[in-house]
Amino acid sequence: MTQTPDAPVELVTRRLRLRRARPDDLADLHAILSHPDAMRFWSSLPHTDLEQSRAWLANMIDAPPGESDDFIVEMDGRAIGKAGFWRLPAIGYILHPDYWGQGLATEALRAAIDHVFATYPIPIVVADVDPDNAASLALLAKLGFVETHRAQRTWQIGDNWYDSVFLALRRPAA
Repeated sequence: MTQTPDAPVELVTRRLRLRRARPDDLADLHAILSHPDAMRFWSSLPHTDLEQSRAWLANMIDAPPGESDDFIVEMDGRAIGKAGFWRLPAIGYILHPDYWGQGLATEALRAAIDHVFATYPIPIVVADVDPDNAASLALLAKLGFVETHRAQRTWQIGDNWYDSVFLALRRPAA
């Protein structure tokens, strides 16, 4: 059965639960969003105070259904990251570095991608990745994403400009 875009959704994988964001996720998310390693390739500098993370979380919670389909990644009752679509069809994800290298991002993204293709009539999912983020590029390639093009100076974060690799994953044939 296909979910309606605004229905409450919870995705369960072998090790993870992907669920909608809640206000009580703030402490766990701030631990991620303030971590320099986690934020190295993110679209903003690490958060320096809890209010930045509170505003980020509020935007995630209040994102319009049908335009956004984003999830908190939970493991053993703790929010360890986020995966999903802040703005469809663009995928985004971040995990606390303590959880890197265990296949958890792959597991979360597979669930989120399967869900979005089952829920929305979109033909493609896209990603924008820093060309120096080899781990993210490898993860997306493993999921079937292919590079479509590159662009220079696409993101200004702090005082620095960063480039982008754009990738796409087409809807599986029925």
